[in-house]
Amino acid sequence: MHIHLKRIESPFVLEATNESGNSIQIDASPEIGGKNSGPRPMELLIMGLAGCSSIDVLMILNKHRIEVKDYSVDVEADREKVEEANLFKKIHMKFFVKGDFQESQVKRAIDLSLEKYCSVAKTLEKTATITYELTLVS
Repeated sequence: MHIHLKRIESPFVLEATNESGNSIQIDASPEIGGKNSGPRPMELLIMGLAGCSSIDVLMILNKHRIEVKDYSVDVEADREKVEEANLFKKIHMKFFVKGDFQESQVKRAIDLSLEKYCSVAKTLEKTATITYELTLVS
């Protein structure tokens, strides 16, 4: 994996590009001089958690021939100051899934993702407690 990052606007507007040419702008908060023109690095980490676990969940359900008609995730994350860094301590994910399946099937897919497959979750669990809830949408 290779990421190229460059500053595109002073003071903190950055652009990160992956090997495929996909890019995203990153910025700092206005409190430290940023312009809010892109997500902050720690927000990207939480976005990565939502994306990583979602790909796992949707792939697991697809392998079981379960059609998902609508899907979304909301994530709330709390940080705590540890020395100079502000690490995530509590992360709560809210999954909203619509389809014709049993709740236990979706919970099993989420559990497998967060406990076994999602690399972002496995990285974050070293400092944060990750919990979730599931809402079946009709």
